[in-house]
Amino acid sequence: MDKIIVEGGHKLNGRVRISGAKNAVLPVLAATLLTQGKNEIREAPQVRDVDTMVRLVSELGAEVDHFESDHVVLDTSGIDNPVAPYDLVSTMRASCLVLGPLLARLGEAKVSLPGGCAIGARPIDLHIKGLEALGAKIKLEKGYVHGTAKKLKGAHHVFESVTVTGTMNVMMAAVLAEGETVLENVAREPEVTFLAEVLNESGAKIGGAGTDKIIIQGVSSLRPFDCKILPDRIEAATYMIAAAITDGDVDVLNCVPSHLEAINQKLREAGVTLEEKQNSIRVRGNGELAPVHIRTHPYPGFATDVQAQFMTLMTLAKGRSMITETVFENRFMHVAELKRMGADILIEGHTALVTGVKQLSGAPVMATDLRASACLVLAGLVAERDTVVSRVYHIDRGYQNMEKKLSQLGAAIRRVK
Repeated sequence: MDKIIVEGGHKLNGRVRISGAKNAVLPVLAATLLTQGKNEIREAPQVRDVDTMVRLVSELGAEVDHFESDHVVLDTSGIDNPVAPYDLVSTMRASCLVLGPLLARLGEAKVSLPGGCAIGARPIDLHIKGLEALGAKIKLEKGYVHGTAKKLKGAHHVFESVTVTGTMNVMMAAVLAEGETVLENVAREPEVTFLAEVLNESGAKIGGAGTDKIIIQGVSSLRPFDCKILPDRIEAATYMIAAAITDGDVDVLNCVPSHLEAINQKLREAGVTLEEKQNSIRVRGNGELAPVHIRTHPYPGFATDVQAQFMTLMTLAKGRSMITETVFENRFMHVAELKRMGADILIEGHTALVTGVKQLSGAPVMATDLRASACLVLAGLVAERDTVVSRVYHIDRGYQNMEKKLSQLGAAIRRVK
C-alpha cells in the first residue's frame, strides 16, 4: 500500500491548474444512462472514483469507446442491465446516482447499498422517498435497493433535509417522468446546476437549478451530450489553503471564484491576501494567521469538504478558532491525527476548539477519508521533520496528481510503496 512522505518547511510558489470536478463528473457519468448514443465528457479528472463510475456504467451495458487522459466517450445505446453490483458500489457512495436513471430508463434498478468514506451515515432514504414520490416501488433486500416502476410520473416533493446526491438522483429520474415534477428544499451546489445544464442541452426541461426549488417538465427521450466538466472548487480550496499555510504565493488557475466565496471570505479573515480574476485566484500568505470561526453549511455556505483543510490552517493561527460541523456527524476523525503532529484541538460535540501552536511536528499519520487525507498532507507541508501519510488511496479517489502538483510548487513530497 502506498504512502506519501512530506518534508515540511518549503514555501509554495508558482502556478497550479485545477482539474475537473469529481463531484460534477460522477453524476454526469450516471446521467449518460438516460441517453441512447455516444456521450463525450471532457476535462474529467483522472481519479479513482471516475474509473469506478466508468466501470459501473459499463457493467450496466454502456460501451466504453474511449477512456484516456481526461476524455471519456460512452455509448449508452445498449443499456440493459439494472443491477449495480456490490463490488463496485461498495467502494464509492456516488454509485447510488445510477438508481434514478436506471428506474427512468429501464423501469427497474437494483443497486447495492453504497459505501465510500466513513464520515457519517449519509442515509439513502432521502433518495428513496423522492423516487417513491414519482411512483417507484422500492424495497430493501439482502443489501440492495430494489426499485421498479412501469412509468414514473411527475410529483411535488419536499426533501426533509438538503441532499446533493438525493437532489441529483430524483432530478435525473424526473427528466423522463410523465408530466411536471416540483422539487423543494433542494441542494444549490454548482454541481447540481451543472448537471441540470448538461441535461437541458440534451433535451431536458429543468428550471430553477441553483435555487431551493427545481421544476422539471418530463420529456420522452434525451439526446447524447458533449460536455466539459467545470473546475473542482474543493481542489481549488485545498491548494489555496496550501499556499496560505506555507506562507507562499500561488496562482490557482482554472477555477471559478464565485464558487469559492465562503472560503475566500474566511481566508481573508485569517489574514491571507487574495486577488481574484475571472478564472483564477492569487493566494499570498502574510506571515501570521488570525483565528477564524467557521460553521459548515450546504452551498453557498462553507463547504464541509473544506472543513478538515481549514482546520489544519487554524492549528497555526494566533489564538483560538471554533469549527462547527453541521453536515456530517462523524467528520472530525482527522483531529486525532493532527494532534499526533502537535495540534491543540478539543472536541465538544459538533464543535472543534482549535488553539494555534507555533509549530507542527512530523509524524506517521493515517488518512481516514478523502478530505482528511488532504488535510494531513497540508499539515506535513509546514511540519518540522518528515510526515508519513498512509492509506493514501483516499487521496487518489478525488485528487489528480496531488504530489506532482505540489512538487511543481516547491514542496518536498514523494510517494513510496
